[in-house]
Amino acid sequence: MKAAVCHEFGAPLVVEEVQLAAPKAGEVAVKLKACAICHSDILYAEGAWGGHLPAVYGHEAAGHVTAVGEGVRDYAIGDTVLVTLIRSCGHCVSCNGGQPARCETGVDRVNGPLSTLDGAPIEHGLQTGAFAESAVVDQSQLAKIPADMPMDAACLLSCGVITGVGAATNTAKVRPGSTVVVIGAGGVGLNTIQGAAICGASKIIAVDLSQDKLDAALEFGATHGILADADRPHRMVKKLNGGRGADYVLVAVGSIPAYQNASKFLCVGGMLVMVGMPPSGAAIQIEPVMVASSSHTLIGSNMGDSMLSRDIPYLVELYQQGRLKLDELVTRRYSLEQINEAIADTVAGNARRNVIVFD
Repeated sequence: MKAAVCHEFGAPLVVEEVQLAAPKAGEVAVKLKACAICHSDILYAEGAWGGHLPAVYGHEAAGHVTAVGEGVRDYAIGDTVLVTLIRSCGHCVSCNGGQPARCETGVDRVNGPLSTLDGAPIEHGLQTGAFAESAVVDQSQLAKIPADMPMDAACLLSCGVITGVGAATNTAKVRPGSTVVVIGAGGVGLNTIQGAAICGASKIIAVDLSQDKLDAALEFGATHGILADADRPHRMVKKLNGGRGADYVLVAVGSIPAYQNASKFLCVGGMLVMVGMPPSGAAIQIEPVMVASSSHTLIGSNMGDSMLSRDIPYLVELYQQGRLKLDELVTRRYSLEQINEAIADTVAGNARRNVIVFD
């Protein structure tokens, strides 16, 4: 099959023929119809988080099951499914505690189902390898979706949507009537805004450097927009909120300046949710005395603390009811051969989500 392979960090991906092994016990093969470009894929391809090369990234996909390994009972050939990077072993402390996105069991990504034509290993990027015509993943990484859902929109549920919506609904557990600040109004940020709206927040204030993105945020449920480079934007939030800071601040962009200033938006007793992921080694300074004296909570949110079996049917239902925007998130569609163009457009900040579509 064809796949977009990373041979050198920071270099363009190369579309070439690779080998994909048949599914082993507990695994499922999926013929992909769509795979979105996520900033995590881009950061991996830039070398921000290390890893083995060559590698195939891509983890926000949808398609149809073409083969199942031994012991797979919940999926059959022909099923329409999402493919995600959330791989859960089902027996570690986190999995047993109902937190599959926090699974503590490691996976060998190098010696996975992907290899070159001469048999050399290709890293199974983000445990998914979906920048390819097909993928083989663990059965825990799948979720069924209606066959009539548009695949380019459906694939967004696999990461961008569950990460953003889940950060508000699962991690923060935003209370109805509360005030929420979302820093970063890109693809994940727009979904974080949607999540806050679903929770019933009374004020949802988007903060971004781009006026165009703030305008988009209003379309997705934000009540206000503030430019991040305005004079003391945290004071503008307090003015909008009767002199009080926000109950929740969710940082939906991997920007160190955004993280460094995020706590300024919080009220006493407020919660800061860390969603966006900067490169490894990037750091901010925190004054523990300020966190303690203000009773702030700082918490991380990986993949929106999602549980696929619970959250995907719920989100599909919201989409079918017109209460969750998915189609509007798709900016442009590209072929696999155009993947570097799609990545460049995403890096330039011109897309909510660009999607690779397959015949």
